[in-house]
Amino acid sequence: MDKRHETIGIKQVIRFEWMQKVANLLMAGLDDKTIRQELHEFLTYRKGNGSEGKRSDQTRTFVVNNLMKIWVSPDPDLIPFRDAALAFLQANPSMDMAVHWGMISAVYPFWFNVARQTGRLLALQNLVTKTQIINRLKEQYGDRQTVFRYARFVIRSFVAWGALKDSNAKGCYEKAAPVSITNPNLAMLMFESALLATPGSKGVLGLLLNNPAFFPFQFPVMTGDFISQRNDRIDVVRYGLDDVTLILK
Repeated sequence: MDKRHETIGIKQVIRFEWMQKVANLLMAGLDDKTIRQELHEFLTYRKGNGSEGKRSDQTRTFVVNNLMKIWVSPDPDLIPFRDAALAFLQANPSMDMAVHWGMISAVYPFWFNVARQTGRLLALQNLVTKTQIINRLKEQYGDRQTVFRYARFVIRSFVAWGALKDSNAKGCYEKAAPVSITNPNLAMLMFESALLATPGSKGVLGLLLNNPAFFPFQFPVMTGDFISQRNDRIDVVRYGLDDVTLILK
């Protein structure tokens, strides 16, 4: 397990439109310094709850650092995935939510793990509470105050993205209608993001197709042979007739 899988990292709500903003700046060919300056200006009067109002320099810097880390300057081992995701997003702008979800999951596995625990709970019940999600996360990360504090930001981000909906009870959420992923190349990018978010960088295909971390999405049925022919960053290993494992090269 490397540092990326142990770090929580997300210290503010990350709104979907902010992810679009940084990706658009990157696709426009701007350099890192200019993108950072543009994000600071863009977020000066934009808060995590969607309202307008001046932010503190500290909270704005937290968000800008997150956005830069996700799209502009991810870890070196994530650059090939970032480049593939950016190229796909540029060619398929209507599929942006899934691409951004995959990118943030790869860079910040904490997001992926909060989503995984949320998806597991939603598979068992119609409503899920913040307390239930955080209690499950504590089993993985320990009973740290930072887990409680920063998991709330990720959960509120899910609501801001439209993946979860607020219920009538405070701190209680319900699942939104899932987004259907019909493009197989996008599905493979999502699987790759899950492998990057997972220590060991491998996973069983059947479990990836139904990974609770992707609860806002529905994937098409895919075979290991199809993936091995289409993605040169993933090895496909067969154990018997039906057990197909994907491993990052």
